[in-house]
Amino acid sequence: MSDTDGGRLRLRTDGLPGWLDPVVRVVETVEPLQLSRFLPPENGAGRQSAVLILFGEGTHGPELLLMERAGSLRSHAGQPSFPGGALDPQDGDPKDDGPLRAALREAEEETGLDPGGVQLFGVLPKLYIPVSGFVVTPVLGWWRERSPVGVVDPNETARVFTVPVADLTDPANRAVTVHPSGHRGPAFLVESTLVWGFTAGVIDRLLHYAGWERPWDREKQVPLDWRA
Repeated sequence: MSDTDGGRLRLRTDGLPGWLDPVVRVVETVEPLQLSRFLPPENGAGRQSAVLILFGEGTHGPELLLMERAGSLRSHAGQPSFPGGALDPQDGDPKDDGPLRAALREAEEETGLDPGGVQLFGVLPKLYIPVSGFVVTPVLGWWRERSPVGVVDPNETARVFTVPVADLTDPANRAVTVHPSGHRGPAFLVESTLVWGFTAGVIDRLLHYAGWERPWDREKQVPLDWRA
C-alpha cells in the first residue's frame, strides 16, 4: 500500500483514518529532543536500524502492533518492542528510503506481516539506543489491509500481539520504571507484560504530543533488576 516512485518507497498521508490526524501532526512538527535526550552521535557512529510503529483498527479501536523479543537474544532479551532491526545492504541508502524498507522487511521476518497491506505515512527523527549502539529511525504505518501475524522464528520472537491505544492511555496502566543504575523512564503494564525502555519512551511521547495522554500517577514505580 506504500507507493513507489521509480522503485523508491514513498510516504503517503492520503486516505488515513481521521483519528490518525494528530499523529500525522506529530510527524510534521516534533523535534528530536522532544522525543529523547539520546540522539545519534554527531560523529556518525552507530548501526543504522529502523522500527515499524504500526497503527491498526481492532475490535477495541485503534491499536499498535508489538512483539516480545526472545529471552535468548544477546541484547534486549525478553523485552516488548516494535518490529524492527538493523538495515541490510539490500535495504538501500540509510539517508533515503533504506529505513522504510528495513522496517517493513524486519516486520515481515519477525511477525509474518504482509507489507502490501501497510501504508507508510511518516518517519520520526532518528534516535539512539546507547546500550546497543543502534541509530533508530521510527517509521510510522497504517495497517490498511490486515494480515495474520504471529511468531515466525521463536529464536528471535517470543510472541506477537496488539495493544489498544485506549489501554496505553489508561492511567491505571501507566508507571515509571526505575533501573538499578538510577535511570527512570515511562512504562505501560498491558497485555500481561511490562513495556519499557526505548519502545515505551517513543509511545509515551507519541501519546503526549498527539494529545491522547491522560493524567496519570508518576509516583507509581516499577523496579527493574540488574538483568534488565
